[in-house]
Amino acid sequence: GVTEILQKDAASCMTVDPFYLFIYFGVFYLGRLQGLCLTCSAVPINLRFIPFQFLALGTHFGKVFLLDIQGNLTQKFEISPVKINQISLDESGEHMGICSEDGKVQVFGLYTREGFHENFDCPVKLLLYEKNWLNRWKTSTLHEGEGTITNVQWRANLIAWANNMGVKIYDISTKQRITNVLRDNVSLRPDMYPCSLCWKDNSTLIIGWGSSIKICVVKERGHTELRDLPSRYVEIVSAFETEFFISGLAPLADQLVTLYFVKENSDHMEEEFRARPCLDIIQPLPEGYEEISSDALTVRNFQENECRDYRLEHSEGESLYYIISPKDIVVAKERDQDDHIDWLLDKKKYEEALMAAEISFKNIKRHEKIGMAYINHLVEKGDYDTAARKCQKVLGKNMELWENEVYRFKTIGQLKAISQYLPRGDLRLRPAIYEMILHEFLKSDYEGFATLIREWPGELYNNMTIVQAVTDHLKKDPMNSTLLTTLAELYTYDQRYDRALEIYLRLRHKDVYQLIHKHDLFSSIEDKIVLLMDFDKEKAVDMLLDNEDKILIDRVVEELRDRPELLHIYLHKLFKRDHHKGQRYHERQIGLYAEYDRPNLLPFLRDSIHCPLEKALEICQERNFVEETVFLLSRMGNCRRALQMIMEELEDVDKAIEFAKEQDDAELWEDLISYSIDKPPFITGLLNNIGTHVDPILLIHRIKEGMEIPNLRDSLVKILQDYNLQILLREGCKKILVADSLSLLQKMHRTQMRGVRVDEENICESCHASILPSDMAQNFSVVVFYCRHMFHKECLPSPGTIPGVQFCNICSAKRRGPGSGILEMKK
Repeated sequence: GVTEILQKDAASCMTVDPFYLFIYFGVFYLGRLQGLCLTCSAVPINLRFIPFQFLALGTHFGKVFLLDIQGNLTQKFEISPVKINQISLDESGEHMGICSEDGKVQVFGLYTREGFHENFDCPVKLLLYEKNWLNRWKTSTLHEGEGTITNVQWRANLIAWANNMGVKIYDISTKQRITNVLRDNVSLRPDMYPCSLCWKDNSTLIIGWGSSIKICVVKERGHTELRDLPSRYVEIVSAFETEFFISGLAPLADQLVTLYFVKENSDHMEEEFRARPCLDIIQPLPEGYEEISSDALTVRNFQENECRDYRLEHSEGESLYYIISPKDIVVAKERDQDDHIDWLLDKKKYEEALMAAEISFKNIKRHEKIGMAYINHLVEKGDYDTAARKCQKVLGKNMELWENEVYRFKTIGQLKAISQYLPRGDLRLRPAIYEMILHEFLKSDYEGFATLIREWPGELYNNMTIVQAVTDHLKKDPMNSTLLTTLAELYTYDQRYDRALEIYLRLRHKDVYQLIHKHDLFSSIEDKIVLLMDFDKEKAVDMLLDNEDKILIDRVVEELRDRPELLHIYLHKLFKRDHHKGQRYHERQIGLYAEYDRPNLLPFLRDSIHCPLEKALEICQERNFVEETVFLLSRMGNCRRALQMIMEELEDVDKAIEFAKEQDDAELWEDLISYSIDKPPFITGLLNNIGTHVDPILLIHRIKEGMEIPNLRDSLVKILQDYNLQILLREGCKKILVADSLSLLQKMHRTQMRGVRVDEENICESCHASILPSDMAQNFSVVVFYCRHMFHKECLPSPGTIPGVQFCNICSAKRRGPGSGILEMKK
């Protein structure tokens, strides 16, 4: 293999057959290559170094070795006693051209052994061999006389070659030499710093010589009058100097891959890397370049090598780049996502590696177990929570892996960490797994156990098994509210709602009402109404009233008979919703309101029409409820007694006046005045309020002379102001009334003065003949009333008793005004 060849010999050049299937083998791998970024000493993401592919290898001892896809030697050619300078394969892969340093060029048929060779004293000529129609070789000299030709590259119809003077390009199709690109730095020895040529495509040539790089594009000249010029020309689109010596060039999309030898006095790299060859990716610019990445290569005996000892070849189809040194061959390839993940894993950046694998999961070929490596790393580090959380993403739908991880977490005593991340949807583990975790929580963490029961669907585990386990623990701690609540939830899932309801009521749990509604447990709570109301009166009453069809009012009243304070709350809310539904209990409610809720007693007496007034009056008089007694007396018709209570017991003249206003009874006013006439404060109140209901003069005349009345002057002024206001209001109303009457009268007059259409369709309401004669030449008279009834004048009955006024004998409407209601036509 290659290793044995380079132990005895030294590589000088190589080429790759593009038609072979490549396989990686060889000596150097990524881990040993030590390729370093010049900036941060990290392995670059752009390139990775891998074993080399199938190749034809030339050596310093003049031999050419062909290796198969397994890396085994298939053919060996003893070409020359001196170094092989260049090897070339044709596009068909059938012929190989070999050039050695003694000037000999040989072409071999790899399968037919057909070939020829020709010797030159010095390689100073460039010859083109072509077969003519007789299948004989025809030789043409393309160039000579400018020294040794050191490099030749042929692409399509263009041939480029380099000698000590510069680079020439020849067009085979037109048989013309297109251009001559001169060498820039003539101080450098051409044999020590040879020219590197590389075709990027059929018209773009890349030239590297010494420390300069040029990119040349061959273009069509177009029509021109200068017939001596070639039809094509070369434009240099980029030219720049570097800080290193070029050993090889190759294209990488719109960038360049450069193999270079560091200048001895350059500061481009640290001292320990100065003699190493470097592989860079650069972005060419019109007059410069931008470095994308740079890697120093560690090859055998690099300390003894010079710039001319390195070569760079590339395979276009595979984007592979071959670095040839005398004792090593390295293949560089664009880094893929697998390589990036390798680097992240080496740096123990598992999180980033996992994210990169997820983003490019379609393109990666390795690293299916990145996630597991990450989980193992987290577990080893003791970060169990993060490891458990990552299981969701890493394990996915693989139930076997899930169960393995659960058992591993159990072994290390971290079941709690993984519990909240277990699958619980369509894909789920065996019930035993979930039960094992629940038992683990039940031993040491009741709250965590309750949380899992709430979060996990009941289908995940055997419900009865867990119920039994909880029951066993309750024997040790029967009043533990957490366990009781959890047991109620388990009973609910098991549809044993009565058992769950008992626990909720015992605990006074807020979910009891939700449980009743959700599962329609109203039949189960008929004997638990008192418990429900003791827990939350408002919610219980609302629930009972919202479901009257399921729990009858009579049943509720019966259950609450021994708890009158709760009965009052229920009946009060019932009355608020509907004044008639609980009418049979209104008599009982009087006592309940009087005992527990006096502020709502009077509103209840006002709104209820089913309340027995005598019973209510009896209760109110017993308890000396004056306001309620006054209301009941007035409702029963005993207004004078009610007024008397207001005056004597309440001593509230304003309420007495308001009561008198409500009743609007003259006798009550008289009683009020009589009672107040010897009480100056009451007189003041009456003077201020009765002006709109009773003539104040009646009150003033009855006031005794010499009686001191508080604020009398203000009261009299108010009476006068009220009187003036009444006068003004009356005058204003009168003006409005007169104006409206006049307006309406005028409107009526205009309406009555309008003409009435009479035609053949109208009939006499008396004789029912047409109102108009058939012969319009005859004299006739028609009478039309305001009601629009029409009569022949001769059909009208005799006028009424009112002179000048005649009425319609159908609707008693008056006849229209004089002359306006009679139509006479004479011949």
